[in-house]
Amino acid sequence: MNVTEKSTGNVSAEITVKIEKADYQEKVEKALRSYRQKAVVPGFRKGMAPKSMIQKMVGKSVLIEEINNLISEQLYNYITDKKMAVLGEPLPKEGQPEIDFDTQEDFEFTFDVALAPEIKVELSKKDKIAYSEITIDDEMINKQVEAYKNRFGKQEEGEVIAENDIAKGKMVELNEDGTVKEGGIVVESGMISPRYTKNEGERAKFIGVKKGEKVVFNPSIASDGNDTEVASMLHIKKEEAAEVKSNFEMEITSILAFKPAEMGQELFDAAFGKDAVKDEAEFRAKIADMLKEQIAPEADYKFAMDARAYIEKKVGELEFADAMLKRWLKFNDKENKIENVDEEYTKMLPDLKWQLIKEQIVKDNEIKVERADIEEMAKKATKMQFAQYGMANVPEDLLQKYADDMMKDQKIVNNMLDRVMEEKIVEVIKSKVTLNNKKTTLEDFYKSLETK
Repeated sequence: MNVTEKSTGNVSAEITVKIEKADYQEKVEKALRSYRQKAVVPGFRKGMAPKSMIQKMVGKSVLIEEINNLISEQLYNYITDKKMAVLGEPLPKEGQPEIDFDTQEDFEFTFDVALAPEIKVELSKKDKIAYSEITIDDEMINKQVEAYKNRFGKQEEGEVIAENDIAKGKMVELNEDGTVKEGGIVVESGMISPRYTKNEGERAKFIGVKKGEKVVFNPSIASDGNDTEVASMLHIKKEEAAEVKSNFEMEITSILAFKPAEMGQELFDAAFGKDAVKDEAEFRAKIADMLKEQIAPEADYKFAMDARAYIEKKVGELEFADAMLKRWLKFNDKENKIENVDEEYTKMLPDLKWQLIKEQIVKDNEIKVERADIEEMAKKATKMQFAQYGMANVPEDLLQKYADDMMKDQKIVNNMLDRVMEEKIVEVIKSKVTLNNKKTTLEDFYKSLETK
């Protein structure tokens, strides 16, 4: 058995695998013996069919299978041992002599291999990349304060309907002339909240109405024609709701008034945990820190995009075995999804270049991801999810439980691994270059993202 390599360009090579009868004969005979032991052939007891008959029946297919296995094993062992940076997969060289498995005993197979180009990623403090410092202003803090007040507010009996209140009462369907429709829809315990009423005109009808008063409104208009919402409001089927275009009269029997939480220790404890905050100044400072933590990943995301553009330009153009990679794309298109190979290759190339650059950064800086890193990322992702709902004081044991559950799903683990690796790559880049810090408002920051 012999494996040789021949360079065919800066980023391509040929690997030839030669095998002789002695390399595969024992494996073939062993496979035939195994087949014979299991074969059920008419006229013979199980396992007793003549070897010549077994050879005639499956000899060629067994030979081909064993040779293919041997070729594949030797090819990939060679690539691994030589640490060849192969792109895609080796493909059989085109134009090779046809193999005759009936007469040949020695075989030679040649494969085309596309190789990754040599990449140098040299970064230093001379390299300057923009980094957004998003200003946490009073407006942002005030919005979050109000969000907490609303989140931890309470509902109590009210006398006049305000936008955030819930009005309860009896709804009856009306005729076009405003009289009660005989046999019409009646909802004894209906509910509506101006806040969730989509039509501004219908919403305004409820604001300022007192308990005991009546309101004439149109459920279909109030819901912007959403049949699901109309059905829920009138306690009817969705199919029936599509036909309801009438006005309704609602007599307000009670009002659940929403009262936002007041600034004080009870609010501080509810938002951040008992005694974590002592006064309003600390409360606002804590909110500012929380907002910074929430925004940091977005600033890093923009930095990662800017860093990619900067590093790609610095690395310059990379040479690829274009024809071979296009052939690989076509070879792997088993479901014929690719309509234009050239177009698909052009779309693939930028991500391929960046992936190779990242792999070089990982190699140069010996970046590794441990299981503990993945668990920490799972907890971090969970914490951010809770934060979106205004929950900042999630207990550590609850975060750990969510993380443990996530670690049971391999797809999630793989996703977290990629995220951890991306973060580590970004941190390495940040540590090597000079950050050109640029203060910006959140609004301007998002505008800058839209231009990317």
